[in-house]
Amino acid sequence: MAGKMAACIFCKIIKGEIPSFKLVETDKTLAFLDINPLSRGHALIIPKFHGAKLADIPDEHLADILPIAKKLVKATGAEEYNILQNNGRGAHQLVDHVHFHVIPKPNEKEGLGISWPQQPTDMDKLKALFEDLKSKV
Repeated sequence: MAGKMAACIFCKIIKGEIPSFKLVETDKTLAFLDINPLSRGHALIIPKFHGAKLADIPDEHLADILPIAKKLVKATGAEEYNILQNNGRGAHQLVDHVHFHVIPKPNEKEGLGISWPQQPTDMDKLKALFEDLKSKV
């Protein structure tokens, strides 16, 4: 894990080894502008705790994320926006350190574009899935 942390671009940003446009910083969290934005005000919020996927991050290191996202949205003045967090390459994660995108959606051409491949519902299968998941949470 230490080797991955040493090579992690977000860990280097946290340590100040790579400059960033810091917007908000707490003891557990850092928010900064994305240098390849999808729209004006596109920012990233990261826990200072290194972990590749959301399930790798202890809960106490996630507590600031949504309040900071709310502050950033208000600061941009965006009326429409996405909060996005990807886990794994198949889900479009490129940096293996948990990060949340705050992406203003000012118009059709800027911001996040989404495909939503909705699946048909089989109520018996949905009920079985519900029972399985409910027993595990």
